[in-house]
Amino acid sequence: MPRERPREEGHREERPPARTHEPHESHEVRDRHERPRRRPALDARDAARSAARHVAGLTGRTPEGVTSLERREDGWSIGIEIVETHRIPDSTDILAEYRVELDGRGELVSYRRTERYYRGRAEDRT
Repeated sequence: MPRERPREEGHREERPPARTHEPHESHEVRDRHERPRRRPALDARDAARSAARHVAGLTGRTPEGVTSLERREDGWSIGIEIVETHRIPDSTDILAEYRVELDGRGELVSYRRTERYYRGRAEDRT
């Protein structure tokens, strides 16, 4: 039969003290020490998809494609082309380009229609 080891009187396991919030500690002090949790940066493909979804939701039309994409310090600037009016022949369709500004998470900051033009006259654009 195994023998029990005698217990030492007064022996305690040493543990570091639990960290508690001190009432006099201000939120500003804690905020300086804690890093804000940020989502990973949005890559170009996801930014373009997000911009296309926003334009589709706001205009009710399906985007034709991405005409421009630019990474900015605080997000993305993206050009999205849509068909505003379908005509026969297709070369007379009226197209529009929308400029979409997204923040770093893909949320819409602004959008505006920058141009309208006939599909057949796209080369006349400046």
